Amino acid sequence: MLVGILAGLAAGALWGLVFVAPVLAPGLAAVDLAAGRFASYGLTALLVMLLARGKRRWPTPSQWGAALGLSVLGFSGYYLLLVLSIRDAGVEVPTLIIGTIPIWVMLLGKPEHLRWRSLLPGLLLTITGVLLMMSAETAGTAEHAAQGWVYWRGIGFALLSMVCWTAFAVLNSAWLKHHHEVKVTDWTNWLGVASGLGALALWLMLGSEPKVLLAQEDIAQTAMVCIATGVGSAWLATVLWNMASRRLSASLCGQLIVSETLFALLYAFVGYGVWPHWLQWLASAVFVMGIIASVRAHR
Repeated sequence: MLVGILAGLAAGALWGLVFVAPVLAPGLAAVDLAAGRFASYGLTALLVMLLARGKRRWPTPSQWGAALGLSVLGFSGYYLLLVLSIRDAGVEVPTLIIGTIPIWVMLLGKPEHLRWRSLLPGLLLTITGVLLMMSAETAGTAEHAAQGWVYWRGIGFALLSMVCWTAFAVLNSAWLKHHHEVKVTDWTNWLGVASGLGALALWLMLGSEPKVLLAQEDIAQTAMVCIATGVGSAWLATVLWNMASRRLSASLCGQLIVSETLFALLYAFVGYGVWPHWLQWLASAVFVMGIIASVRAHR
């Protein structure tokens, strides 16, 4: 259990680095950055598969179908919906909707043997932390609400993106637990190759033209950001998350998702010099207490 918890926290730490990437590549659009990240993830996964020692493990048609479907839910499809929601409804409200994912994963991923009474302290602390974080992020939402149906279309996209990643977390955990014959690294690589194909589709649909990308002032640094987030915040983070998903229940994994927010705040302070709002400090403390309560409940 300890290995799973540490793996989940490490995955959150790597995911949190994604929030630093836009500052290191300021001239790159969000869609291009995401496509570059997932393409790098796909190429890394393919390279690991080709260079693997001993017998290479290639997916069967059913395994490939599962990897492709889950990659859409957890990577390309999720991010496409998130980008569309931010385009139509602004940053604030979609971010708040996405912030409820840990709660839904905890609710839907509860093990049958675990009583609701045992899960309740961690769940309530997580809900409280999300509400506090929302309170610190709600400034400026009123101006978007006046935009009419476009705004509500954006809210719909945000809700769909929340459903996508919640479904990914629960289904990915269930798949790994039912297929012990598949190694975590193999499954991560299959997801990566599928995500790379999704990245290509994402870029073709919403990405910038090649001449715009090549006109970046510091194209080498931009490329390095895409490679670093693809290898670290995608491939390695997914390996660690899959390790946690195989060892822990989906409900406990849902609790560990909040570590991404905690590390993102830490990186914002270290990298940007942005001191968190006092509500964010309070939310962080509540999140930590929620993680501790959830770990105790799942023993």
